[in-house]
Amino acid sequence: MPIPPIVLTRDSSILPDQYPARPSLSERPPTTPAVPTVAATVIEEAKRLAAWTAVDRHVLPEHKIIGIGSGSTVPYVVERIVAQGSEVNKDRIFIPTGFQSKELIISSKLHLGDVDQYPTIDVTIDGADEVDSDLNCIKGGGACHLREKVLAEAADTWIVVADYRKNSQVLGRNWTHGIPVEVAPFAYAKVLLNLQLLGSPKATLRMGKAKAGPIVTDNGNFVIDAPFPEEQMKDPYTLLARVKMLTGVVEVGLFCHMAKAAYFGNQDGSLTIRWQDGKIEQIAATPDAPTQVEPAV
Repeated sequence: MPIPPIVLTRDSSILPDQYPARPSLSERPPTTPAVPTVAATVIEEAKRLAAWTAVDRHVLPEHKIIGIGSGSTVPYVVERIVAQGSEVNKDRIFIPTGFQSKELIISSKLHLGDVDQYPTIDVTIDGADEVDSDLNCIKGGGACHLREKVLAEAADTWIVVADYRKNSQVLGRNWTHGIPVEVAPFAYAKVLLNLQLLGSPKATLRMGKAKAGPIVTDNGNFVIDAPFPEEQMKDPYTLLARVKMLTGVVEVGLFCHMAKAAYFGNQDGSLTIRWQDGKIEQIAATPDAPTQVEPAV
């Protein structure tokens, strides 16, 4: 016979003493909501400053096809684009680099497009894991670097936005996880060995954090993270060419000679802008976030 159900109450004689009844909601102590730390708040404000300023300067009313990148700074990019108003956005098409940016476009009620339909893009704004003094970038911390590079190359103007932690002189100094390398799954073991022979003995297959097994990209591939010594990172273009030539490699998270400018929000509320021609522009902190910035020439 099945065991008949019983009702457990606080005074139930069959409830063992070592297992006290759960208190009712009214008896439970109130929970304290998580409060962002000061450091986290500063970083988020730095991201917002960089994203807002880049949008104000580079996403102009005449731009109709716009690429939206990936990463933690990109939500502020979309936020600022939406703030330009429904009238200016009604005729625009937005191209995502991955699932995150696609969802941002849809949830913001912007018009979603695809690079197959629009292979030429007016401007793409994207994040980066690290940017060096020549605007070479490491990208792929979110495993979107194949699509990110397609949209970067398709854009007449490619702009990078980030916080001060991503601003570096040489790639690899701040971002120590290594260069993300997207590989065909059946070739990953051979590519891993070849990367180690190229000078990255600590190259490893990226594993999922809440998943049993490796990370799988939006394209169905694996990602290897390959740290290289600084001497090789000082010449990222040569390193890019060597890694890209390995059979089985789909794309490499080194973006060289591509960015027109990189915008970095700083801890003190100021902004640093590195330009393609080597110029460095500093914008002093203001009491409030930017409300309108003159377009770049």
